[in-house]
Amino acid sequence: MENTEDKNKELWELAQARAGFKVHLTVYILVNLFLWAVWYFTTIITEEKTFSYWPVYPMLGWGIGLLFHYMRVYHWTINWTEKEYQKLIKKQNKN
Repeated sequence: MENTEDKNKELWELAQARAGFKVHLTVYILVNLFLWAVWYFTTIITEEKTFSYWPVYPMLGWGIGLLFHYMRVYHWTINWTEKEYQKLIKKQNKN
């Protein structure tokens, strides 16, 4: 177990989130490669002549989730809880 007391807590959490995104991306790529391989080999074996590219659907659905994960980790770095807390403090100080 690593000692996180010496590290900046916010940077540590950001680093964990970014590492989590990289794992998510790796799993996405590997699973989708597997799905495309299944599609390819079943199409060859059955000699199917239709153009049913079914791996596109899970790829797009999961890709949307992956895009939101990316945006949250790399671009939407606002801490909403902290923002709401500051609004409540400001509101309380007015009263």
